[in-house]
Amino acid sequence: MDLQEFKSAYSEDSSLIGLKKQILDKRSEVRESLYEKPDLRHLFFELTLSCNERCFHCGSLCRPGEASGLSLEQYAGILDDVDKNFDKRRILVCITGGEPMIRSDFFDIVNMINEKGFAWGMTSNATLITKEAAHKLRMAGMKTISVSIDGLSETHDSQRGLKGGYDLAMRGIQNLIDEGGFHAIQITTVVNHKNIDQLDELFEIVKKIDVDSWRVIGIEPIGRALNHPDMLLTPEDQRRMFSFIIDRRKEGYPVEYGCSHFLGPDLEGNVRKRMFLCNAGVFTASIRSDGSITACLDIMPNDEVIFGNVKEDLFSDVWNNRFETFRKHLSLRNKNCMECEYEKWCAGGAHHSFDYDKNKPLICFKDVLF
Repeated sequence: MDLQEFKSAYSEDSSLIGLKKQILDKRSEVRESLYEKPDLRHLFFELTLSCNERCFHCGSLCRPGEASGLSLEQYAGILDDVDKNFDKRRILVCITGGEPMIRSDFFDIVNMINEKGFAWGMTSNATLITKEAAHKLRMAGMKTISVSIDGLSETHDSQRGLKGGYDLAMRGIQNLIDEGGFHAIQITTVVNHKNIDQLDELFEIVKKIDVDSWRVIGIEPIGRALNHPDMLLTPEDQRRMFSFIIDRRKEGYPVEYGCSHFLGPDLEGNVRKRMFLCNAGVFTASIRSDGSITACLDIMPNDEVIFGNVKEDLFSDVWNNRFETFRKHLSLRNKNCMECEYEKWCAGGAHHSFDYDKNKPLICFKDVLF
């Protein structure tokens, strides 16, 4: 499907486009207000870079045997600072890795988070979620979880580097469903050039599982994925992926795209719950496994996006006073972006897919989707 065919199939009528543009205008006003007064909603803890899988597309370059992150006491200190300086009722602590459950003190950490009155969720490959672990997760107050399923069994195992990983992940998901009591169980699939042909078959499997949503996202040209250019999505792949999402949503199934990227007036509002606004540094902050403070963990670390370390700095001070890179339009760094007719709504795109060395977005959907 070329761009013209895609536009013909998925273009909205003029009255709806007009309404969307008004909403996008309001969204851009929200962005400007957040630059002045950011609103912390998601705080990510990267517990470790160690993982029992070795995904070819991993943005964090995780692998088995990497050292764990901060201590229980250090995480407790961060939360005490957050409790003192923010409204914790509005914040979700997001546990991730690596595979966070690899840590021997994993349940000590999440029980501490729960005891301090914070809501928390997790990103996991679910291979370690036995029935006992699912029960302990519920007892520790886990609200949400997103589990990675990146294709049918053989493809999933091959691309994630763990034989039997698909079966273990599906077992983990079912153990969570059987345990019950969680606010949301989500499956996330990273689509690439090789597994996109399996989306329809995977849909037939996923729709039979009692999960709350299926997040379908495209591979990003960051991290380990840069070593596999043949796996990146072509423009035709991108249109095919979005066609799949739109068609499944029309059927009433809770498939949605992630938060990444401005998609143009036709697709915005159709493939996810909210219209585009990069959350990095305005709604979202992260503590990397080495203690460094940044916005989104998908942003490749460099001096422009790391603003301190919790070993020496108060998180609240860094959030309030040092996140300047995330409190202005990325488009200011690129002449083509600044002069683009969609700049007001896109603002240069997502921080995690921006090349800070060359000052240009790694992905732009103009002339791909719209």
